Amino acid sequence: MGLADHHLAEGELRIRTFHPHWKRLVIPFLALVLIVLGSGAGIFFMPVFAYDGYARIAVAVIAVGLLTVWSFVPYLQWKNTTYVLTSHRLAISRGVLNKSTEDIPMTKVNTVSADQTLLERLFGCGTLNVESAGEQGHVTLRDIPDLQGVRADLFRAVDEADDEEPEPRTPRPAEP
Repeated sequence: MGLADHHLAEGELRIRTFHPHWKRLVIPFLALVLIVLGSGAGIFFMPVFAYDGYARIAVAVIAVGLLTVWSFVPYLQWKNTTYVLTSHRLAISRGVLNKSTEDIPMTKVNTVSADQTLLERLFGCGTLNVESAGEQGHVTLRDIPDLQGVRADLFRAVDEADDEEPEPRTPRPAEP
């Protein structure tokens, strides 16, 4: 889920939680289909010879290795990349074994821009660029689904965070 409810600050509301667009899984899925079909055909049509059992095992082991690298790992990376937009921050969580989380407070967001190629417009996704006053300064999020909806929600959250930001206190004059 990216950011558990017990990690939300008091009064912080979850606006949207999402993963990168599913188009990132097209090539790993095609790799899965080709590897399964290729290894299945290789095992089925393997000629009979003295060590054909070992050869079939070798084809299966190679197929499992290729499936792991080209299909399973990209799926895990996609599944474990989560974006959480709350009323106070944009949390970006990445990683399968090693987890990294980056939080961008709404009060620090300066600029939000969106880019979409023609293909991305057809798929309904795009690239979101967020510039903030933090250490990193610029974050680029690729393959964001429903890009315009996310951008609109982000703008609303930034506006609400600006409205709720307390005004700086001015010192009172000392009473005589």
